[in-house]
Amino acid sequence: MKILIAPDSFKECLDVFSVTDAIARGLLSGGASSEDIIRRPLADGGEGLLQVLVHAAGGSIHEKSVSGPLGEKVRASFALLSDGKTAVIEMAQAAGIHLIDPEKRNPLFTTTYGVGELMRSALDAGARRLIVGLGGSATNDGGAGMAQALGVSLKNHEGEELSWGGAALASLAVIDCSRLDPRLKSTEVIGACDVTSPLCGARGASVVYGPQKGADAEQVAVLDAALRHYGFLLEAACPPFHPMLPGAGAAGGLGAGLAAFAGAALRSGIDLVLSAYGDFEEHCADAAAIISGEGRVDGQSTQGKVLSGVAGVARRHGVPLFVLAGKISGDLQTLYDAGVTAVFPIAPFPMEEKEALRTAAAHLEQTARNLMRTVAALKRKKQ
Repeated sequence: MKILIAPDSFKECLDVFSVTDAIARGLLSGGASSEDIIRRPLADGGEGLLQVLVHAAGGSIHEKSVSGPLGEKVRASFALLSDGKTAVIEMAQAAGIHLIDPEKRNPLFTTTYGVGELMRSALDAGARRLIVGLGGSATNDGGAGMAQALGVSLKNHEGEELSWGGAALASLAVIDCSRLDPRLKSTEVIGACDVTSPLCGARGASVVYGPQKGADAEQVAVLDAALRHYGFLLEAACPPFHPMLPGAGAAGGLGAGLAAFAGAALRSGIDLVLSAYGDFEEHCADAAAIISGEGRVDGQSTQGKVLSGVAGVARRHGVPLFVLAGKISGDLQTLYDAGVTAVFPIAPFPMEEKEALRTAAAHLEQTARNLMRTVAALKRKKQ
């Protein structure tokens, strides 16, 4: 009985490989044979994309010192895949919210400059196809810092170069791309994202995601106005960019910066990962069941995220899809409609979040074991 394990990471708890291994241990202890278990750890545009694409396609990882979200130096990596031409960058490694203590988070001042430095390093290594994961950001600067690191000049009315951060964009007067790294013209750039948000407005980067990055209501309004102004100037300076481009608001507007300055196509991260494996559809077609997992599951979990890709393939082949979740909230009918068979919480009883995070691997394993025993019993009964 072939079972395909295809989870996401449990963010701030377990990386996707640990999640996959815990589920596999549970299935094995529940009666599955190792030959019947296929492991395909997944990611969308956020945490784990780099490691998952290296796992799927092969390659090497290169560590660099770059500017962090507050300008401090951080260690961040890019991957060069086995084709020697494709590099993978997770923007969060250079500008992620996890790099800043909660009390210091302020998207008025955080920058994506380090992301541009990673892109430049990848180009130096010979990459001519860049996949940039857009998730987990601490920033709201529209990719302005990234652009500056790649040679773009952003000046105010006094002719001074803009300081870093989303608030500074309100004083932007001139966008000069004359010194933009020329290698980008012959480089395919892809922004891997799991949202379709525009740059600004009610569904834009500042309003929807600003509060998660430490912005209060007044700061959200300042940031949204700044991005709106920035978007207007980008549209004039970098046609055919438009601020309402789906995904432009990803990673605090980094999607917009990539599209405008690097000509990036904004694509679903999970679709990129499934394509990289090359055999996901094949394994799904003859699997008896698929088991996925995610730290938090709600009615929005199929909107561009790992579950959306897995559910689509499962539904296409009529394969049951079971989801193991650290936390469940809201109405799950949209998941069922999308192709999810059932969602199981892994916590055996109510517990504090700290304890839930500490014991997640054990509870994943136990839930997978119980699920395997149930499926096996139903199969025996049917026979």
